[in-house]
Amino acid sequence: MSVLFKNASILMPDMSVLESAYLGVEGDKIDYIGESEPEKKYAETRDYKDKLLIPGLVNAHTHAAMTLLRGVGSDLKLQDWLFNKIFPIEDKLTAEDMRVGGSLAMLEMLRTGTTSFSDMYFFPHMLCEAVGEAGMKANISRAVVAASPDERWEDSFRIRESVELFDGYHNSYDGRIKVDLCVHAEYTNNDSIARRLGELCDEKGAIMHVHVSETRSEHDECITRHGCTPTQWLDKMGCLNGKALLAHGIWLSDEDMELIRAKKLSVVHNPTSNMKLGSGFAPVQKMLDMGIRVGLGTDGTASNNNLDMLEEMHLAAVIHNGYTGDPTIMKPVDIIRMATANGSYAQGRGDTGALAVGMKADIAAIDLDKPHLIPNFDTLALLCYSVQGSDVCMTMVDGKILYENGEYKTLDKEKIYFDVRKSVERLYR
Repeated sequence: MSVLFKNASILMPDMSVLESAYLGVEGDKIDYIGESEPEKKYAETRDYKDKLLIPGLVNAHTHAAMTLLRGVGSDLKLQDWLFNKIFPIEDKLTAEDMRVGGSLAMLEMLRTGTTSFSDMYFFPHMLCEAVGEAGMKANISRAVVAASPDERWEDSFRIRESVELFDGYHNSYDGRIKVDLCVHAEYTNNDSIARRLGELCDEKGAIMHVHVSETRSEHDECITRHGCTPTQWLDKMGCLNGKALLAHGIWLSDEDMELIRAKKLSVVHNPTSNMKLGSGFAPVQKMLDMGIRVGLGTDGTASNNNLDMLEEMHLAAVIHNGYTGDPTIMKPVDIIRMATANGSYAQGRGDTGALAVGMKADIAAIDLDKPHLIPNFDTLALLCYSVQGSDVCMTMVDGKILYENGEYKTLDKEKIYFDVRKSVERLYR
């Protein structure tokens, strides 16, 4: 695509905002940003007066096809919710459900400005195909659990599927699809499985995606089982030698956080899910102060119950103020970086996450001509505290517009709705 956006407000990498500015896209990259009109002529010029251009949002931890389980088992504690409500339904999920549920998730994410997401779930090859065809970006992994505490890695079909997925899809669709490896969690695995996945991460240079210290009981029971925390156990298993994405991290110890900082790993904060399940308050500001890169994610819709990253930003910006009694922490500049650049770093994508010349054109546009967005005294505060997912008017990935003003360019909304109804009828008959 060759397009020039003019008269736009543009959020810059240093978190300043250019007003009445120009942003040019050629092919899949940004090739101009400035306050004066470029000499170059573009195939198309769009007047973006009263529009704010921001980097596409990165949902750094989710389970996309859980859209088919949206709201199931509400008001239960995590272990009860998982074992008595979620797992029995997940046993019925098919490969086709993964395509259908993942496609519904992409409708929601594109509508609310998300351009890339990190997913762990089942039948991941179906999600790879769906994401590839839709034009989004995703880091996709096969969630690996051990059916028995004595299961050997040699007998794990889940590990075989993980290897096949990596070999078949990593860096496919022009690099938009990346494949991670996934220990679902310490409490759902054993040493044999975790060690092998750690070895595979080393061999393939893959990112490890794992749930860590989401609840107090998970954290404490790991110490009882292994004499160490989940983070320390993963490190002993060799799962944290390279890049890793640790989801939740609510009950991380000081020693855990120092290990994470030293290894330059990423933690992904999931405020809505953490609040809904009563899991607790992650020490996010402490991690940020230590220099740990913290991303932001929605988790799955069964525990959220939506995929709106702008809502997630709002909650992340306010709940810690209330919990700590300190309104000076979790500043908008940190929240925005969590939802953009930090998420891109966690995904191993160094060419996106900010609006700058030479970066991939992954862009969301916010329509500022709304009653709840006027007046605008502070654009960063407005973005964190006032903007809603419904204010997104355009979402672009690699220079291609995938969503604009209610219209999806690559996804058939009515067909997806039809397929969702069929899946839901079968799952809950």
